[in-house]
Amino acid sequence: MPEIDLPTVIFALVALFVAWKLRSVLGMRQDSDRPGGLLAPLRRVPSAPNPPAAQPDATPSAPVSQPAADRWRGVAEPDPGVWSGLDAVAGADRSFSAQAFLSGARVAYDMVVHAFAAGDSATLRNLMTPEAFANFDNAIRARAAAGQTMTTTVVSVDDATIVGARLVGATAQLQLRFAAKLASVTRDAAGAVVDGSPNTVVDHIDLWTFARDIRSRDPNWLLTATESESGAALER
Repeated sequence: MPEIDLPTVIFALVALFVAWKLRSVLGMRQDSDRPGGLLAPLRRVPSAPNPPAAQPDATPSAPVSQPAADRWRGVAEPDPGVWSGLDAVAGADRSFSAQAFLSGARVAYDMVVHAFAAGDSATLRNLMTPEAFANFDNAIRARAAAGQTMTTTVVSVDDATIVGARLVGATAQLQLRFAAKLASVTRDAAGAVVDGSPNTVVDHIDLWTFARDIRSRDPNWLLTATESESGAALER
């Protein structure tokens, strides 16, 4: 009877065990990557009358729409006129998302404030309508003609709430109330401070109106009007 090579047998058993474990792990990974699995929440929910049943391992997706009473809660003032306007905008533009709009508006607020202080007319031209741009550009030119420079820091944008909404023909118009903290200073040609302070943070309440042609393929909203109201100052 031939002798049994014990080390070889042990090696073979270990190899079989490793192969079995590897197969089971790969099988689980393939199961997770199938459609309807872990990637399901990242996909757009189909608009079929009867949505497909969720897979056992799928993460439940958020509801496509909320009840009318809660639809705009947290993004707009609880005003029937504002909510009715948002309903009209959302009904005409199925791609409209209030949350995405507010997120983009916050970015636009930061960009406009800094571009205006820096005298960056090229950036402002791309963010607003020609009429609104003309007002900003005239202020920049007047400041430059006076030999003044301006520096503004957006310390924080504490809140952005939709306070007005309407659909005029194919144009959607949304008015936002921003609550922000800014530190701004204007200096003359010699560097002396003529307005503001680099060490003073001021609470600002700004009303900005954005508009978009819902027939356009361009998803960007343009700033059409601004109103500002400064609040209390706080030394830094």
